[in-house]
Amino acid sequence: MAYIKNLFDKNFLEYASYVIKDRAIPDVEDGLKPVQRRILHSLFEMDDGKFHKVANVVGHCMKYHPHGDASIGDALVVLANKDLFIDKQGNFGNIYTGDSASAVRYIECRITQLAKDVFYNPKLTEMIDSYDGRNKEPTLFPAKIPVALCIGAEGIAVGMSTKILPHNIVETLTAEKACLLKKPFTLYPDFPTGGLVDVSDYRDGLGKVVVRAKLDVSDPKRIVVRELPFGSTTESLINSVEAAAKAGRIKIQSINDFTTENVEIEIKLARGVYSEETINALFAWTECEQSISVNLLVIKNKLPVVMTVSEVVTHHADALVKILERELEVEKKGLLDKAHIRNLERIFIEERIYKVIERMKTSEGVKKAVIAGFEAFEEEVGPRGVSAEDVETLLKIPIRRISLYDINKAKAEMEAIQTRLKEINAHLKNITVYALDFLDRIIDRIRAMEGGGKRRTEVAKFGKVDVKEVVKKNIQLKYDRATGYLGTAVAGGTVTELSPFDRVLFIRNNGTYAVQDLPEKLFIGENAWWIGAADKEALANTIFTIVYKEPKTGYPCIKRCVIEGWIMNRDYALAPNEAKILLIDPRKKFSFTVFYAVKPCVKITQESFNVQDFAVNNIKARGVRLVTREIDGVKTK
Repeated sequence: MAYIKNLFDKNFLEYASYVIKDRAIPDVEDGLKPVQRRILHSLFEMDDGKFHKVANVVGHCMKYHPHGDASIGDALVVLANKDLFIDKQGNFGNIYTGDSASAVRYIECRITQLAKDVFYNPKLTEMIDSYDGRNKEPTLFPAKIPVALCIGAEGIAVGMSTKILPHNIVETLTAEKACLLKKPFTLYPDFPTGGLVDVSDYRDGLGKVVVRAKLDVSDPKRIVVRELPFGSTTESLINSVEAAAKAGRIKIQSINDFTTENVEIEIKLARGVYSEETINALFAWTECEQSISVNLLVIKNKLPVVMTVSEVVTHHADALVKILERELEVEKKGLLDKAHIRNLERIFIEERIYKVIERMKTSEGVKKAVIAGFEAFEEEVGPRGVSAEDVETLLKIPIRRISLYDINKAKAEMEAIQTRLKEINAHLKNITVYALDFLDRIIDRIRAMEGGGKRRTEVAKFGKVDVKEVVKKNIQLKYDRATGYLGTAVAGGTVTELSPFDRVLFIRNNGTYAVQDLPEKLFIGENAWWIGAADKEALANTIFTIVYKEPKTGYPCIKRCVIEGWIMNRDYALAPNEAKILLIDPRKKFSFTVFYAVKPCVKITQESFNVQDFAVNNIKARGVRLVTREIDGVKTK
């Protein structure tokens, strides 16, 4: 058993770790899940400037992603609909209506220049073996912007989940610039479907937001939905409106969807109903308003970590500086190597060192002769000298290139290399300024794209809609005293009008009371004493006066109390068992008359009392005896 337990524990931990790190949670460094990273890697490998069939991209990506073509195709469509890193051609679905994309064999895509600027640098990208060991794939891209914030993410792993809302990419890069300049910044979500968002409780990515549809109420008899709240489609929103209308929470005549490139859902209101009084009901009962909780969980240094938006931006600002420094250093090294070999080529050709190899008969002799030929030009060669690799490069120069060697062209190339080296050195000394210039170039590229990186969701502040205030109390609660039935479907007199959210408190003729949801038909007994809404605030100010006869003596007792709390569908007693209830009255001040039983030699047959003369006790307390005489009845004034 111990062996089996250890085996299960080990396998479960490995599975949980795999799902968290390699499936569901994006990495903070490049903001991508593994399937997204593999899709972009495939597009980089296939890139020739032309569109590729998505089916071909999916097939190529299957070399790296061992989870089937459907998961790759779905992930590619979602990533392409972000309109940032993948150019698309064909029907990729509709984010407004929720319509799915065409089959992968009918649609095409290609990598964008923005993706190349942000992700692509093979010299800085660490590669590992793919799942079958036949290919190499990137562990992480050296991303220069906070991709996780720009595209958002949602995923469920083992024991944890992530929900990162998308943010406006230009605003995100502007925040990254502010971070580099040590200036304060704030960043709020921006959704592709537009709408309104209240960020009062966003808490820098660790709280929640409330999103709303943008409604056009210029016509008092109809409401037009112009923009959707994040997470909704036209179909789901229409279904929620129809469900609310069917439940009687809103009154509409019809609802029509005219959505094409822009959202347009027309809600025609019923006769006597106007748009201003229906707006809050839409927010309360339909998908026109939704609350979205946020959980910014990412993989950082191979571990799941909850971060704030500010921490992600700050992390990427530091990462951007390091990545740009590494890029400049790699380019500088390449230029120095190129300048060195071009200098050797010039000397090799101009000084005719290649002539000395004509007399050599062995490979080693050729190499030694070339190295010896450069000894006279040691100062021009520089401190790096001439290595065996340099000799191999020189010996590979074609005869045609030697005969057509252009001194002026070589000189111009060397000057260009030196100029670029000076620029690189200047950038390395002022790396923050260089990083800011890079972000400005990315912003300019985004603004040149379709949409221009403009904010789509309007940040607003709107109060909480109380559903109890929105719903009208127009449901008639009826009670038939003869049959003892209470409810909305009872053929009796109307007791009160309630809303679907109200609860009913009723006191039966035996002095027991209970609280239940609004019933359709419920037997509570004949001649109930009291029926009303179970409104705790109103009942806290309501004093019930109960007059009853003791079961053994028949003496009258009075009890005054307040009904403050209850458990639903449970009976409570206001008087002792088997006591006969003579009076229950919710008034604070009134008088009542007690009629005594008629007996010989008794002159006083009745007596009056004021209820305010008696103290209000706990609901569990017994009553106070009025007199030590039997009574026949009670009458109030």
